[in-house]
Amino acid sequence: MPIVANTGLPSFERFHREGGDVLSLERAGAQDIREMHIGLMNNMPDAALEPTERQFLRLVGGCNRIAQFHVYPFSPTDVSRGESARTHIEKYYYDFEQLREEGLDALIVTGANPVCDQLPDEEFWNPMCEVLDWAVEHVTSTLCACLATHAAFLHFHDIERHPLPAKRWGVFPHRVVMEHPLVRGINTRFDVPHSRWNDISAKEMSGVDQLVLVESPDAGVHLATSADGLRLVFFQGHPEYDSFSLLKEYKREVNRFLAGEVDVYPPFPDNYFTEEVYPVLDNFRKEAELAREQNTSARPFPEQDVPVDNTWGDTGKIVFNNWLGAIYQLTDRDRRKPFMPDVDPHDPLASIF
Repeated sequence: MPIVANTGLPSFERFHREGGDVLSLERAGAQDIREMHIGLMNNMPDAALEPTERQFLRLVGGCNRIAQFHVYPFSPTDVSRGESARTHIEKYYYDFEQLREEGLDALIVTGANPVCDQLPDEEFWNPMCEVLDWAVEHVTSTLCACLATHAAFLHFHDIERHPLPAKRWGVFPHRVVMEHPLVRGINTRFDVPHSRWNDISAKEMSGVDQLVLVESPDAGVHLATSADGLRLVFFQGHPEYDSFSLLKEYKREVNRFLAGEVDVYPPFPDNYFTEEVYPVLDNFRKEAELAREQNTSARPFPEQDVPVDNTWGDTGKIVFNNWLGAIYQLTDRDRRKPFMPDVDPHDPLASIF
């Protein structure tokens, strides 16, 4: 279903060039189709700001609901930005206070790049908590992605994320472990990318009555929800990632090694590269280590010679379709005011779906 280009945000035009269904405000206004209004709190650092917009636009735009999706990106003013990112936000993003006043049907809260040991010390912490507090009272459902999931568990349940022995990085097989409308119609086993240094376990989530829906023996929990089944939805993985997202992360780590920012050449993301590209990557590693040893310049990373497969995109779209479909059934057609059903503690899903 179409996304409405409600601003001049360049990501709308790029999504349209990729084949996405995008309506102008004029065309949208001429159609008698139900609207859904979705906030996107983008907490990502400057380099990932626009790619993150596009990744979530693709998931929203891949849904098949009979609705026009209006997406409202916003970003905390407390977060330090470079000039280019600040200009982009000032030109294309919304003010949270305006969105708070007008209301939203759904909200996506992205992850962020942590720079402090403790989440409450981060620049984004206070504004993120303010948004989450408002959303649980006034938005039908809020989806927390990766670090936002860790922030929500700390803020609402006083559960600290715990550091992993090494970065959980790659594409991992997962299984559905609980029947739920959010996982209706997906494969019982499927892949999800992860990229994180910290974790909250299934035991910790279940210990505060949150519902664990999808997990992996190697990567841990990917998908969970609040006890009522919808108010809060938690991702620890990254179903929004493009095919090349992990490749670009790997390239950035290689370039950090070449720049002398880290001393150890980065390991491969798990289960991501195909066998035929390992010789290419191994040869470049040898060249990079020699260039670092001799203090000379290495050739650019051979990104174009490293094809990768996407084994998670279709499942991510189905989960998003199920999520927005549940919200569609619960929100008021004429007002951006969510229907907030009573929760039966003995059967939380029955009261939501």
